[in-house]
Amino acid sequence: MRYLLQEIGEVIEGSPVQVVGEATNGEEALVLLRSLEYDLVLLDIRMPGLNGLEVAAALGEMEHRPQVIFTTAYPDHAVDAFDLAAADYLVKPFDADRLRRAVERALSVAPERNGNDDGATAEPQRHREGEAARAPSREGPPPVTPDLVRIPVQKDGRTVLVSGDAIVYAAASRGYSSLKLVEESVLVSFSLNELERRLQGHFVRVHRSYLVNLRYVRELVPDFRGSLVLLMNDRQRSRVEVSRRQVRELRQRLGI
Repeated sequence: MRYLLQEIGEVIEGSPVQVVGEATNGEEALVLLRSLEYDLVLLDIRMPGLNGLEVAAALGEMEHRPQVIFTTAYPDHAVDAFDLAAADYLVKPFDADRLRRAVERALSVAPERNGNDDGATAEPQRHREGEAARAPSREGPPPVTPDLVRIPVQKDGRTVLVSGDAIVYAAASRGYSSLKLVEESVLVSFSLNELERRLQGHFVRVHRSYLVNLRYVRELVPDFRGSLVLLMNDRQRSRVEVSRRQVRELRQRLGI
């Protein structure tokens, strides 16, 4: 699906499609959808936990309801999907051109906003954000606060929200990422690149396989290759390798 979205390129007045979140089950999808305003959601029908229809029904309770396109191998749920105001229902296999038409149709619908008394519809959130990003800022961007970021973690059938500030470091782990907390390690379905985009602030990519929270760096230990190893301030005193090309940036961020 990500590949097909990349094939689509630009839709709606030249704006590119941007994937800003991925979920592996219905509960995780709702956590993401309630943490950020999305313009469009692509939903499968059969997923672990809540199915796609149940997720779409829950979206109806949100103040900013994103458009929904179902992408599934099961054609027998189309009626139920359109009863939930789905923008389209795509049955696999489908190609990039069919997906493009569905996305264009969904994003061309501007949702009405509360307080709009003259009957006109506001521009989609995507365009407003794009204009804000292009507008010059006199005061600079607001500070990023990773402690306000929550990363959903699946544990014993429950979705636990882990504060970004509780993460000592994150490590790439064969299609997943491992979050090292002070007391334990947990797996998440996000890539390290996605975690880097979410956390930012005092998190630094010190290696292609490691993203480190600078607040937990205890010591910098030189290694025999002229690089560094970080000794972290967790219970295990974890050691994290720093790539040679990241040493200078790391020292600058630490002010040393």
